[in-house]
This record gives sequence, structure tokens and C-alpha cells, in this order.
Amino acid sequence: MQRSLKVRIGFLIFIIVLSVIGAYPPQKKISLGLDLQGGMHLVLHVDTSSLPDEAKKDAADRALEIIRNRIDQFGVKEPQIQKQGIDKIIIQLPGVTDRERAKEIVGKVAHLEFKLVSDDSKLIEETEAGNIPDGYELNKIAEEPVLLEKESGITGDLLVDAQVGLDPSRFNEPIVQLQFNDKGGRRFAKVTGENVGRRLAIVLDDKIHSAPVINERIPNGRAMISGRFSQEQARDLAIVLRAGALPCPVRIEEERTIGPLLGQDSIRDGLKATVIGVAVVLVFMAMYYLLAGWVANLALVLNFIIMMGVLGLLNMFTFGTFKATLTLPGIAGIVLSLGMAVDANVLIYERIREELSLGKSIRLAIDNGYKKAFLAILDSNVTTIIAAVILFYFGTGPIRGFAITLIIGLFASLYTAIVVTRIVFDILCQNKNFTSLKMLKLIGNTKIDFIKRRHIAYAASLIIIVGGLSLFYFKGNSTKYGIDFTGGTVQQFGFKNSIETDKIRGALKEIGLADASIQQFKETKEIIIRTSKDESKVLTDKFKEKFPDNPFEILRVETVGPVAGKELKQKALWALLWALISITVYVGIRFRKFSYGIAGVVALFHDVLLTVGAFAITGRQIDLLIVTALLTIAGYSINDTIVIYDRIRENLHTMRKMSFSDIINLSVNQTLSRTLLTSLTVLMTVVALYMFGGQVLNNFAFALLVGFISGVYSTVFIASPLLIAWERKKI
Repeated sequence: MQRSLKVRIGFLIFIIVLSVIGAYPPQKKISLGLDLQGGMHLVLHVDTSSLPDEAKKDAADRALEIIRNRIDQFGVKEPQIQKQGIDKIIIQLPGVTDRERAKEIVGKVAHLEFKLVSDDSKLIEETEAGNIPDGYELNKIAEEPVLLEKESGITGDLLVDAQVGLDPSRFNEPIVQLQFNDKGGRRFAKVTGENVGRRLAIVLDDKIHSAPVINERIPNGRAMISGRFSQEQARDLAIVLRAGALPCPVRIEEERTIGPLLGQDSIRDGLKATVIGVAVVLVFMAMYYLLAGWVANLALVLNFIIMMGVLGLLNMFTFGTFKATLTLPGIAGIVLSLGMAVDANVLIYERIREELSLGKSIRLAIDNGYKKAFLAILDSNVTTIIAAVILFYFGTGPIRGFAITLIIGLFASLYTAIVVTRIVFDILCQNKNFTSLKMLKLIGNTKIDFIKRRHIAYAASLIIIVGGLSLFYFKGNSTKYGIDFTGGTVQQFGFKNSIETDKIRGALKEIGLADASIQQFKETKEIIIRTSKDESKVLTDKFKEKFPDNPFEILRVETVGPVAGKELKQKALWALLWALISITVYVGIRFRKFSYGIAGVVALFHDVLLTVGAFAITGRQIDLLIVTALLTIAGYSINDTIVIYDRIRENLHTMRKMSFSDIINLSVNQTLSRTLLTSLTVLMTVVALYMFGGQVLNNFAFALLVGFISGVYSTVFIASPLLIAWERKKI
């Protein structure tokens, strides 16, 4: 055995062992995203408009630390809290589904003040006449108007502790006991000593919680807040007071809450789609490529192990705020990358087939096959990685999960397809009886004149795209876009028994939501309701009243404000634009002619626009997950185009007497079989996602299905013939 082969085998064993260490046991090593384990994702906007310029500089940083302290005391396991940009904070709370309680703790400013209540009859009369005296402000205690002195020498920043206690004078009602620092204690003793007999209002975020009468001077710096709290409310108030007041108000711009049941369903559907999709690919490769197919299948299994291992290892070692979590789109990324992984094997095997048909020995055919396929494999994977990196940069949460798994899968497939399978073939070549490599053949040698038919293809594509985009244009924003881009709220409910849509509609009419959008699926037991604002509390109360014999659970609530929706739409457009520019530049550099890059990107525009048109025709909405699909289409559809361009480049060097159009036709025909085969293996996994991946991934898989099928067509009829329009060679 050659020394280089021994080294490669040794390194492979090291990779496998490292991957197993990283991936096993998966429940401890692989971190699940909120969409799989349940929890809340919040995007907060820190509103510094009321602060002086100097205080604005670090307001977001101070708010972040205060919120972090609150959440730590709230007891959330492994929360993620990070600043984004200048004035935004992203919070992920795994396992937290009590939406209102979590939002109260995170968003409460908690500005605490103790203010004296005025008992001056003249000032009260003046106030009742509509003239509030200088130095005073009007507030309410249980709907009773009261006049407060504005000046407050005692504020929440003087607190050192806040704990939950019980008030024996009020039947052990929960209260919040406060302890001031030395400075606060002295002020509190002075105020209470000088104002015995008056009421002292305890004001939290401009709301009076209580206003007890000062019976005597309080020298120990202790006070309490009462207000008919539940034990939980008292505990939460104590948490926010201990953590301190926020420097300014924060506004929730985006909220996504996933219930544990939906997470479990997503895991089950995702695993089912993965198993079915991969199983179909394994069977196909074994049947079509025979022995070589089994080698590719071995590489595919190793590819999956490496992917899981890398995900586990990334979570074992921290990289700042970066954390590789497995999300539902991430599972889709695994399925998709496994489908793409065999593309490289197909390219290599088809090259080996060509070499064998020329009468070369098995060892030489394998060697040439790997060499000639390498550049096409590298270029096609790099373009998809470019799209995935841009997706990671512009995306958040589950979208990043998809990008991470796709990037890891692509790098893993490059290694397994080029290195691992070559190791196996090198070992087989050690056996003198290994003299041939039989494979089935889907398509024989074709001589189709694609160039001649290019104008018909251009016209057909133009009609389909213009028709689809026209329909898309005239649809209302709420019809063609999801809440990610328009703002609004999506609420998903799961009922125990089937329920009729008409009954749901009737319940919505009674609470003034007749215009809400209703979608029903899963044997009519689950409904999705889209409203302009968060109505989950109202809906929950109404459903309990109307359907007492049909219990239900809130599976998810997603709320996006209009400002956030506009920003998300802009980011999505920038992501698409940068992906297309990057791919154009890369292809242009690799083939030393930007005409190749431009023609390839025109074909990508074709695929993306056709997919958008398909969504308009089928009445589906475009959201962030669909933009993810469009970027994936852009990154992957160029793959087959690059394979043909690679063959055109090769033929231009060897067939100098042929016209450029004949070389294009020849190149497309020579690579037609692998174009169809590589697309077929990926489509197998996408169909599995579409059929078994669950409701959340259905639109995503539909987009990939349309885009990838369009990619096969545009590669043959658009991208390759378009080269003629930019080349100056004689046809």
C-alpha cells in the first residue's frame, strides 16, 4: 500500500473519530433551535429619543446588561442575549412559552419613585378646575385622581434588594419588600419623619401601586409594595426591581413564540423527511451506479456523521456569541446538502464512464475522472457556499441554522466525494481482479440542437415570467407577503378534535376580527389565523367560551411590527442582490470572461422570477424562509451551468475548428445525462421535504421544487445559448 494512501486513511479515521466524539450522544451535543424545542425569540428596539445626547451613546449596552440580569434571575436555561446594530437587542429564551410574563419582565422599564400625595385643598380645587400647579402632577389610585409632588428624592436606583414577602394584615397577600442602601435609607427616614400623617405614593413606571399613610418615621430603610399581586407577579416585580430600571423604554418589534408540541411535531416531520429523502437517494445510487453507487453511499453516510460531529463540536467550544443550533430549516439544510453531496459523485462517475468508453484502464479512467471533474465540483460548490454565507450574514435565528448546516454539509461533501471515495477506489485498485466498473446509463449520446430552439425557449420563459409577475404585482401586500415583510401576527392553534372553518369564522366575527385570514390543515384540527396585531389573548378567551368541549393549545405566535417588516424586506432584497453579484464575479473570474457570469446570472434571475410567479399563481405567501429558498436556488442552479461551462471551456481548447454554437450544442449534449442525474438526486430529497417535512417547510420545499426544475431548463435553454449573445466568435 502506498504511503500517501496510508496517510489519507489515517486522516480519515481521525476525522471519523472526531466526528463521533462531537456528535454522540446527540441529545447532549446538538443544540436545538427554538423552533424545535419551543421558546421565544424577541427583537427589542431601544428607544433613546427622550434621552440627552450623552446618555444615548451607551443606552443600548446598559439596557442589555439590565435585561440580561433580569433573565438570569428569571431562571431561563441557556438564554441568548446580544446587541444588534446600534439600538436593537435580540433575545432567545429556550423553553419559555408564557409570553405575557416574559415580555413583562423583559420590557418593563421599572422606574420606581416614592412621591408625596398632596392634601392641600386649594391645590386640589385648582387642579379640579383644570389647572395643575407647578411642581405637581396628576395621577390615579384605583380611578381616584390624586395630586402628586413631582420632586422625588427616593428612586429605584437607591435599592439594594427586593424580595417577595407576605402581608399578615392582608390575609398573607404577597408583597414586595424593599431595602435601600445607606443613602436611600437616610432619605427615606427624612421624608417619612417630616411627613407623618401624609400619604406616600409608590409609583412604578408612572403607575401608582399603593399610597399608604406614613404613621411614623421609618429609620431602617425598608419599605414594601402591595397591590393584590399573585405570588408570580410579586416574584417578577422583585426581579425587575433588583436588576434595576432600564435607561429608556424598549419596544418589542418582533416576537416568535413556538410551543413545545409544535417543536416535537417539527422534529418528527423533519426526521421523517430526512430518512425518506436519504433512503431514496441511497437506493437510486446503488441501483444506477452499482458498485460505484455503494461507494457514493458510504461517502454519504460519512457526510452525515461529519455534519453532526461539526455541529456538536461547534457547541462544545464557544466562539463569542456564535452558537451552531439545529433549527427546522437547518434540518432542511441537512436533507438538501445530502442530496447535493452525491452530485459530485455523479460528475466523477460520468467522467470515469467517458474515460472507460475510450478504452482506458480502470486505474487511469478513475484517475482522469477525478482530475477532470475536480474544477467543476469545486466551482459548483463554491457558488452555493457563497449564497449560504450571504444568507448567514443577512439572516437570523432559524435562517442562520439553515445556512450553517448547508455550509457544513457542502464542505463535508467536498471531502467525502473527492477524498473518501478516492481512497476506496485506490484500495479497490490494489486488487488485480478489479478491472471494470459497470454502471447503468439513463441517456445515450444525444444530438439535440439546443441553439436552434433558443428563441422559442426565450419567448416561452418570457411569457411565463411576465404572466406570473403581473399576477404577483396586482395582488395585495397581505396576500403575497408573509408577516415578515408586512407586519402583523400569525397565531396557530391545535384543537383536540376537528373543527369547522365556519365556526372559527363566526367566533372571529363576534370579536371584530371578521377580516382575519384563516388557514386550516392537519385533518382540520389545526388552524392558522393572521391578524394585523397580536390578538392571541382575545382569541384564546373566545375559543374557550365558544368551544368548551374541544380543548386546544397555542402552537405558535409570530408578531412582526411594520418597521421591522420593512427592514426585513430590505435585508432580503440586499441578500439576493449581493448573492447574484458575488456569483457573477466568481464565475466571471473562474472562466476569465464576465460574459459567462452574466449569462449564468440571467439564468438565475429566470429561476428566481419563475419561482416568485409560481407563488403568485398558487396563492402562496413569500416570507423570510422563501427568500432563503430563493437564495438556495440561486446558489445551486448555477451548478449545472458551471458543469456545461466547464465542458465548453474544455472543448474550446480541443476543437478549435468548430463554430462556437456547435461547441455549445456539443457541450450541452455531452453533459445532459449528468445535468439530469444531479438534479434528480437533489429533487428526490426536496420532494421528501415537500411531502413529509410538515406544514412549516411546505412552502420552502415548494419553492425549491419549482426553482430546481426551472434550473435544469434554464441551464440548457437559457444560460448556455446566451453565451452567443456576448461572444464575438463566428457562429
